[in-house]
Amino acid sequence: MHKYRNRLTISLLIAIFFVLVGLGLLLGQLFKEFYYEQLSERVSKEAKIVAISILETGLEHPDLTVIVNDMGEQLASRITVISASGEVIAETSADRLKMENHLLRPEIIQVREEGEGKAIRFSDTVGADLLYYAVPLLVNDQLIGYVRLGLPTHMLDEVNKKIWGLLMFSFSIAFLLIIILSSRITNEMAKPIEEATKVANQLAKGNFKARASRGKNDETGQLSRSLNVLAQNLDEVTKTYQAQQERLETLIENMGSGLILINYKGEVSIINKSCSMIFDDDIEKCLRKVYHNVIPHKQVVKIVQEIFLTEKGYRKHIILPIQNEMRHFDVYGAPIISSGGKERLKGIVLVFHDITELKRLEQMRKDFVANVSHELKTPVTSVKGFTETLLDGAAEDEVLRNRFLKIIWDESERLQSLIQDLLDLSKIEQSQFQLNWHRVDLSMLTDDVIVMLTSKAEEKEITLTKRKEGSGIIEGDPLRIKQIMINLISNAITYSPKGGKITITISEENEKTFFTVNDTGIGIKKEEIPRVFERFYRVDRARSRNSGGTGLGLAIVKHLVEAHHGDITVESEVGKGTKFTIGFNKEQLK
Repeated sequence: MHKYRNRLTISLLIAIFFVLVGLGLLLGQLFKEFYYEQLSERVSKEAKIVAISILETGLEHPDLTVIVNDMGEQLASRITVISASGEVIAETSADRLKMENHLLRPEIIQVREEGEGKAIRFSDTVGADLLYYAVPLLVNDQLIGYVRLGLPTHMLDEVNKKIWGLLMFSFSIAFLLIIILSSRITNEMAKPIEEATKVANQLAKGNFKARASRGKNDETGQLSRSLNVLAQNLDEVTKTYQAQQERLETLIENMGSGLILINYKGEVSIINKSCSMIFDDDIEKCLRKVYHNVIPHKQVVKIVQEIFLTEKGYRKHIILPIQNEMRHFDVYGAPIISSGGKERLKGIVLVFHDITELKRLEQMRKDFVANVSHELKTPVTSVKGFTETLLDGAAEDEVLRNRFLKIIWDESERLQSLIQDLLDLSKIEQSQFQLNWHRVDLSMLTDDVIVMLTSKAEEKEITLTKRKEGSGIIEGDPLRIKQIMINLISNAITYSPKGGKITITISEENEKTFFTVNDTGIGIKKEEIPRVFERFYRVDRARSRNSGGTGLGLAIVKHLVEAHHGDITVESEVGKGTKFTIGFNKEQLK
């Protein structure tokens, strides 16, 4: 009996142990990263201060090495001053004349590419791992050299050891307390189960006088009470049968498909609620009446007659007018044949499956294929036509040749964009599609997108303005959110007139962060707003095509927003502009 108790205790302790180990690893890493960030921030500030001081002193100053050494002692850091060509001008930890060119050091390369450089690596000069941070020396925006600070990383190791020691001590104490508590909990959990097992064994042997204590008002107490009820009521077989009948009736009554049972006399014996929509009548009035008097649709009557005549199963797709709408049904009928002795028809059963939605989806698929074919046909036809013209002799005219080649290039670009959008949309719609969740700063992403699209906006003298109200920090996939921003802002530029204004707003309300794109463009008619997220739907087809649009951008946006558990709304007024608002959850929904 105690085996169950022991297994429960051991399983619980193993699970808790691994949880504590995982938590310890996570906390240790978080503390380490936090301290590393603090150290990096300190080195960054010190490097910038040293750079300012050196710029004020001048690289040609005869006492530069002395000044640098003094600053190195004050900051307890290694300082290296490097010329624009990579030559070491001053160094606190070695003879600069014996040092090789530093132009290809990782942190220096990163300065040239990103404005600042950071690296952790082993230094042959000091024989230890250092955290390097480098900044440029600029005079009138001209690069004249670099300043690099190096800080030993042994401080990180010492802090890390202290953190791990504290975590191990804390978790050891916690684990000991958990062992004590889990032993008491498992004893309380296992005792009523062991008692119920004894009673069940007695009942299996035929001792229906065995009883279990009522126990507490929980699952184990419920088990004990169920055993007592089982022992007291031997007539539960009949009650169980009745319960099964009720469940069957409930299933028939509430099933999504319509069901009719007609007896051998042609009278309706069973009809469920779903048929009330099909027959547009009170189903109670249909019972015990001849089927052709209560079924208003001739197609259904013919199916019933066919089954009665042939005594074989029958299946047919029919379209019925129901509530001012043509609905599609897959109707399956089968005869009910008696199984005992001579076979005899006892009646028939009809099942109505409403496949209207499937038909609608099938039509959407056909429309999608037609739209894709049309969108692909236009650029392919253009490429083919202009290529044939060039082959027929137009290539000899340089002006005409360049013009045609430019058109072919533009159509190829459009074709490539269309195919890429189709691939993106297909990938997003797949059930296996997953996002790479990270903390995302919407404000920083917006700045990046504005930089990307500034030239496009300037061509139409459009002003891009960003407003930020709140932190703008959410959890999401940075690349996909950036794709959403590019689509929305690019659309706003496309549909805005020359000299228009586009305002991008980041705001917060409760647990939501909102990203809004408001333009002064042509606007969208009210009746067209529900369709803007459909594939290949364009508010202004000519303007969209001329701008290279594929008609899939907003469809992709909608799917990506839903993948982030967000929502998107559209407000628009013709001639005044359009506002797209996306609501993101601040934290990822599990």
